[in-house]
Amino acid sequence: MTDIGVRALRTGLRRGADRIGAATPADRDRAVDALRAAAVLGVVLGHWLVTALVADSGTLRTDSPLRHLPWLTPVSWVFQTLAVFFLVGGHVATRGHASARARGIPYHRWLTSRLTRLFTPVAAVLGLWTVAALGLLLSGAEFGTVRTLVKLALSPLWFLVVFAALTAATPLLARLNPLWPLAVVLHADLVRFGLGGPSWLGWVNVAAGWMVPFTLGAAWTRGELEGRRAGWVLLTGGAAATAGLVAWAGYPASMVGVPGEGVSNLDPPTLAAVTFGLAQCGLALLLRERLRRATRRPVAWAAVAAVNLFAMTVFLWHQTALMATTATGLLAGRLPGLHTRPDDLGWVGARLLWLPVFALVLVVCWAAFRFFERGRGRSGGSRVVRAHRPSGRGTAVKARHV
Repeated sequence: MTDIGVRALRTGLRRGADRIGAATPADRDRAVDALRAAAVLGVVLGHWLVTALVADSGTLRTDSPLRHLPWLTPVSWVFQTLAVFFLVGGHVATRGHASARARGIPYHRWLTSRLTRLFTPVAAVLGLWTVAALGLLLSGAEFGTVRTLVKLALSPLWFLVVFAALTAATPLLARLNPLWPLAVVLHADLVRFGLGGPSWLGWVNVAAGWMVPFTLGAAWTRGELEGRRAGWVLLTGGAAATAGLVAWAGYPASMVGVPGEGVSNLDPPTLAAVTFGLAQCGLALLLRERLRRATRRPVAWAAVAAVNLFAMTVFLWHQTALMATTATGLLAGRLPGLHTRPDDLGWVGARLLWLPVFALVLVVCWAAFRFFERGRGRSGGSRVVRAHRPSGRGTAVKARHV
């Protein structure tokens, strides 16, 4: 591309960013959108970095560099950002429900609208992978390989089920103190790990564990987390508790599941995952003002708005992008960082080089399936540029969020 072309591209991007900024109400709390975008991108990059599909005797099996290179464990601390997503989700849901009530919108209409936006993009994922799985099996693909691919592709759906259930319970959770679900997680782990109770008891934590950051989001809506003191208490307390649980209670240091380990901090969530989430939420609260200042820049805000517009598409299709690249790459043989064992620095370096390829394939998925997130004939403009104000006690809410 010539210098003139580069300058024209930059000018076009800058003008587009300026238009998005001009369409955004001045009183919108852009930190909410920035935190959501960071949470989604954290999950995507985390999966791309620690999920390996190893080609072995004609079969693809899952592996992880965290299994062979434990010094990479801090990667899971950076990119396991689900607690932040539930924090923002709880904040947005409680604000949205309060706004709907104030405008006389009944609960069932409010909930139907939110769940429709949440699950409509899922239809495309399920449809494509149903066809793909049948096609692979009919073409003679090994059943274990097909099962691995489908399991990874549909793994993000567990999150949506939990998120939808908590959203439906918003009227009940709007004033619930986060200490109550935290106590449930504590006792469930105490019984199953400390007293030798049944392992199935841990599945109670699927609801209770993610309810903790969700109800923190409700506390944010109530104006109880506006001071920096709350953020510091959550950050330092959560970090200290997590460190203690890992050092002295035998919890895994990785905040994501590692193949071969007896206990996963996410499947189902453990007390360590929840306390780690508290630390993440504290950091997110402390960063709000900086994010508000940073997103006043047109280009930064345009990037945040773009991620938020298609957050569900990015979230649902990022694993498909990874697997499509892996499967296509098999035509060229076993490629480093894509089909080889993730057990050395060479694999890490090669995987980093594959990230732009994954991103490009995800863009293709976005172009093909973004329609399902935006919906036919949806009017009223982008939800990303509708007004909502930084929260505080008694603050009115005017926006709808994904």
